[in-house]
Amino acid sequence: MKVVHTAVLLATVLLWAAPPLAIHAEESFYEPLPKMTHPKDNPWSKDKEDLGRMLYFDPRLSGSNWISCATCHNPGLGWSDGLSMPIGHDFNRKGLRNSPTVINSGYFEVQFWDGRAPSLEEQAKGPIQADIEMNQNVDELIKELKAIPGYVRRFDKVFGKNSINLDNIVKAIATFERSVVSKNAPYDKYMKGDKKAMSKSAVNGMNLFFGKAKCSICHNGPAFTDSKFHNIGVKSSDPGRYQVTKEGSDKGAFKTPGLRHISRSAPYMHDGSEKTLKEVIEFYNRGGDAKENISPFITPLDLSKQEVNDLVEFMKALEGEPINVAVPELPPDN
Repeated sequence: MKVVHTAVLLATVLLWAAPPLAIHAEESFYEPLPKMTHPKDNPWSKDKEDLGRMLYFDPRLSGSNWISCATCHNPGLGWSDGLSMPIGHDFNRKGLRNSPTVINSGYFEVQFWDGRAPSLEEQAKGPIQADIEMNQNVDELIKELKAIPGYVRRFDKVFGKNSINLDNIVKAIATFERSVVSKNAPYDKYMKGDKKAMSKSAVNGMNLFFGKAKCSICHNGPAFTDSKFHNIGVKSSDPGRYQVTKEGSDKGAFKTPGLRHISRSAPYMHDGSEKTLKEVIEFYNRGGDAKENISPFITPLDLSKQEVNDLVEFMKALEGEPINVAVPELPPDN
């Protein structure tokens, strides 16, 4: 689903150009999250979502049988892991980038910080096989799952007989992940007419977000991301999107994260270098830290301490209702 629209970008430019608070967000553009869509080759079914939930929480998908998808994307930690860098195989090896949240990932055009995966299905294949993450041999995984009667029955029901393979494993996981959606935040309630849903500070932060602070240039659309790649000035040797495109303009550029429920998934940035939302906004307020190849959108903002705090309050107002997911009972080995 494409979340960047001409009208959104035009409204953003108008808001940026206007005097601070001259145009209020409630008078401009508001896009609620649409109904989740599923790929034609991976249509939704409840049985498939339930199977995906089991696989997501099952450590048997890792070579050590200790790590599951939920290890680095934990519902209790904003569907991330609360760490600057994830702990990988056997809990002894660290990953290279901060674990992004799964929340609303079904709306994103591409996956991973560098956008190398075009879908959630393709994304799920990466960590399972990566030696610094789950370190699983696919042939061994399929053999192991085929030896578990409970999984055989469920795969047969969802995909047909003799259907345990990597493609169907990741189709089930991706189907579950598309159910992880942040809904009905105070911001949504406010925009739908409940003017008591957000505090005065959050409302001021909203108008800063769409105006003086320029946040909506990149964080726009219903999921608050343009799904594009920008070098925002983080001090890091990571080449980012350049690893995928080999385009010089992509050096140090990373995908714009969505902001719904963002208050639950600290720390922030691709390297986890900013521990709080306040630190993130202060980073943008000073115009980033590294200037080489930095986006022209990143400039000092001249925000006061109160304005920084107001933006934090607006970020908190993007937190939707609790995303309650019960850890399923996993099929026994035999």
